[in-house]
Amino acid sequence: MEHSLFEQLLLILVAAVVATTLFRRINLPPILAYLSIGALIGPFALGYADPHEMHLMSELGVVFLLFMLGLEFSLPKMIAMRHTVLGVGSMQVLLTTGLLIAVCLSFGMSLSTSIVIAGALALSSTAIVTRELMRVGQLSEKHGQLAFGILLFQDIAAVAFLILVPNLAETGSEAAMPLWLALLQGAGLLLLLMLLGRTLLPALFHEIGHSRSEELFVLVALVTALAAAWLTHAAGLSMALGGFLAGMMLGESHFKHQLESDIRPFRDVLLGLFFVTVGMQLNLWAVLENWYWVLLMTVTLMATKTALIFVIAGRMRRDYPSALRAGLSLAQGGEFGFALLALAFSYNLIESNLNALIISTIIFSMILTPALINFNGAISSRVFGTRQTSEEANDLPNIETAEAELEELSGHVIVCGFGRVGQIVCRFLERNGIRYVALDQDPVRIREAAHAGEPAYYGDANRSDLLRALGAERARLLILTLPHEKEALRALQTIKREYPSLPVLVRTQDDNQLHSFQEAGAAEVVPEALEGSLMLVSHVLAQLGVEPNQINSSINQAREGGYQLLHGFLHGRNSTKFSDTGEAVVQRAAITLSENAFACNRRLDEIDLDVEICVLRRDGEEIELPDTELELQQGDTLIVSGSPPAIEAAEESLLIG
Repeated sequence: MEHSLFEQLLLILVAAVVATTLFRRINLPPILAYLSIGALIGPFALGYADPHEMHLMSELGVVFLLFMLGLEFSLPKMIAMRHTVLGVGSMQVLLTTGLLIAVCLSFGMSLSTSIVIAGALALSSTAIVTRELMRVGQLSEKHGQLAFGILLFQDIAAVAFLILVPNLAETGSEAAMPLWLALLQGAGLLLLLMLLGRTLLPALFHEIGHSRSEELFVLVALVTALAAAWLTHAAGLSMALGGFLAGMMLGESHFKHQLESDIRPFRDVLLGLFFVTVGMQLNLWAVLENWYWVLLMTVTLMATKTALIFVIAGRMRRDYPSALRAGLSLAQGGEFGFALLALAFSYNLIESNLNALIISTIIFSMILTPALINFNGAISSRVFGTRQTSEEANDLPNIETAEAELEELSGHVIVCGFGRVGQIVCRFLERNGIRYVALDQDPVRIREAAHAGEPAYYGDANRSDLLRALGAERARLLILTLPHEKEALRALQTIKREYPSLPVLVRTQDDNQLHSFQEAGAAEVVPEALEGSLMLVSHVLAQLGVEPNQINSSINQAREGGYQLLHGFLHGRNSTKFSDTGEAVVQRAAITLSENAFACNRRLDEIDLDVEICVLRRDGEEIELPDTELELQQGDTLIVSGSPPAIEAAEESLLIG
């Protein structure tokens, strides 16, 4: 049974919502969710959708992906990292591609097919690697910068492969001339578009910016990307190449960040459709029948890429531990491999079953990537027999090198977390003649602090041996200013277990975990957002002429009351309902008792409410934190604070019982 394009799109979008939600729950990339959807509804499984009908929209997704890549492409950044990008990166791509071509030729494949497969497998996943390195805080470390430089060259190589693939469809002696002609056309088109981009586009966007029309700005951005894609397509090259060149032209302008923000929604949706169409090409039965080949190819690919990067980067950079960690991070295939395979499949350069095996290999290597990045430090440590979890093993100031100096500390303050807040605290400690020592896990920040003469060291606040080296048993106070509440709570529990008499002051973003920190033994918890609100309130009251003593009294009452007065707010249409962690945000709502409400003539303590009652309004008067023995009446309005589900349950209890 054939389905209309609208029905196919509707099913894909509904399935995408469900699949991406589930995959995020288990910390897998959304790309894998889209590929799974495509494989399930594609012609080799349920047969609900036809990849040919989605071809144009999926190709536009690749155009916008390359457009965003062009925006991020920075010529000054590439020049600054030229030794890594042009040295290690080029050698990695060339050697990996050459080796894979030789392997494919040995299996009797044609040269064109071998080049496509080698190019698809030689490139790694920029999206997954950069996201995972940032998540574990390794992007700024030596191996993270090494991996980033290699990825930068791979992005350039991906553009070259996009130029080559359409011409590989030619056969015999005709193949060489169109191939060289394509390269010359690509270079000439690049120069032409760069010339136009340096002169016309900035002036055009500057004029659009003066109109202050968001719709017009978005339209011009879309037209720019699509027009460049059309131009390269008309020249016989890939549409995706045009998207990259358009982004590259605008990447150095001051419109870059606005363009990224405007284009991202279109890119994400269309790119999702592209990955769905890639998944449709996955023949699940062929994969199941040849699962041992998929497993062997995945292991071989990841081992080969790791070994090559290890050898190349190790010899060129003279840093084998960082080279191994970079190799483990880049061992997988990437999303550009899907783009190359899709393009090659449309030109009949690769058979369906072989295409499914290569796609499966890339997918499984992507699944293994987060684990490899998480444990690359431990693997490097096991191989080299030294601790190489971060740059602390190299040239960072660490606690072991300053043991004699730290042993003299007594009555000092330990600051765990040397970010913005931690540094401000330390400045005031120094101004008041109080000695301090700081601990942080950002290697770049610690190196800069060392150059500035700050007593800051690299380390994890959750390690009891480092706390002991900092003289925690002799310290007067420990301050936790870690950015993540779960990390701070875990560190607090370790500190209080080892040093129960040491007072610990905790800084948090808000008071969602206030009771957890208090139960764990924090001497004081300072919610930054709420304290900022109190500071604003004090200035407002001062401007209105309220006496300073009255202002201090109001502020202190709010603090002594556990910030209850500040809890929740009335949410409008545009207010977010969830925090960054996905938990429901505390809200404030008004519930008025109608004539036949269940709570009328009943006391508050007779009704089971899982919310905080902040104010009771009765006959125009307000009763703050009303007595639980107070009897409710018709027309009473209760201002309650809690999560949305709790507020809904409270309203139901008050009105209908």
